[in-house]
Amino acid sequence: MKHKNIIIAIDGYSSTGKSTFAKMIASKLGFLFLDSGAMYRAVTLYALEKGFINKQSEIDEVGLENALDNIRITFQLHSGDGVGSETFLNGVNVEKRIRQLEISSYVSPIATLSFVRKYVDDSLHKYGEEGGVVMDGRDIGTAVFPDAQLKIFMTADADVRAKRRYDELISKGEDANYDEILNNVLERDYIDSSRANDPLCIANDAVILNNNHMTVDEQMVWLDNILRKRWGIKLL
Repeated sequence: MKHKNIIIAIDGYSSTGKSTFAKMIASKLGFLFLDSGAMYRAVTLYALEKGFINKQSEIDEVGLENALDNIRITFQLHSGDGVGSETFLNGVNVEKRIRQLEISSYVSPIATLSFVRKYVDDSLHKYGEEGGVVMDGRDIGTAVFPDAQLKIFMTADADVRAKRRYDELISKGEDANYDEILNNVLERDYIDSSRANDPLCIANDAVILNNNHMTVDEQMVWLDNILRKRWGIKLL
């Protein structure tokens, strides 16, 4: 198998650094990076903007399902450093907006909806038909690409993940409250793991990466060892 045909599926809990890790892998291998979480966040943003989520946090499921044909989510190479991609919703760059805490508060309930999951899964399948992609999310290795050649499941303690998210927001000059972020992380863990449709779980053939005490560079060394052993691919 040529390494250009490999699909790398990265699943795991929220705020484990899946996207950062996946972007670096894609950049090193010359693969396309796809962020399934960004797609769910973009749908959530659309639902909020169009009034499909009211002030009581109730979702107009019928209205949102009927509106899915009006949603077009695409990815473009990052305009800054060229690493990773930026998310566009109906032609508008929404990368920064979908990373805000408001979106984080609603994205898990939106992601439990079966018709939303089907919409996102169908979109991802089109991108991955020819391989050479790195995808991260909650169910990439179990539901979207169960035949992916390499599946990685990322995990870390909730307090570690909350601190990372807090530091990220502060570094961007945004307001952040650690306790609110920790509660959001714990709530998302529960919703993601207990939802009826494709719950977060570890694929039988996945390799587990606990990055509690690992830098991104150390994670890349960890992956480099796996790629060399399996396919003779040198990442570093």
